[in-house]
Amino acid sequence: MNEFYQLIGEGKELDPFQMAIRAVIIFLIALIFIRFSGRRTFGMLSPFDNVISILLGAILSRAVIGESPFFSTILVAFIIVVLHRLFAWIALYSGAFGSMIKGNATIIYKDGEVIRKNMKRFYITDKDLLEGIRLQAHVDSLDEIKAAYIERDGKISVIMKKGIS
Repeated sequence: MNEFYQLIGEGKELDPFQMAIRAVIIFLIALIFIRFSGRRTFGMLSPFDNVISILLGAILSRAVIGESPFFSTILVAFIIVVLHRLFAWIALYSGAFGSMIKGNATIIYKDGEVIRKNMKRFYITDKDLLEGIRLQAHVDSLDEIKAAYIERDGKISVIMKKGIS
């Protein structure tokens, strides 16, 4: 173990070679942790999933520069990954818990009526709504839209009126 610490250094007094070795090790560990946390971590981009990305970056960077003890930092990062995985598993079986940590889709347009209260709640402008329908439904008018939602990941989804495709 002493040889390992000679290789990676201890504390804040690290030479460039030791920091480079730490960077390689932390890169590999981060890759393993992200793979363990699941595909949804970077595929979904919901606030729940973004938390792990931000925390892993912040925590593991401390191990690279020697700001925190090397193994303790890795342990803390692993605990964050396990919590993310655990919460995602609980949310799979508990709708209430899932809504609490992931949120719910919210309607912002329905049957010809813009629901201003919900748009204000999410800071969605009329231009944002029109952009969303252009991107999702490939139409330029709300006349062809039955409903629009702000999804849990912040994107706008659209339901077309029947008979319009």
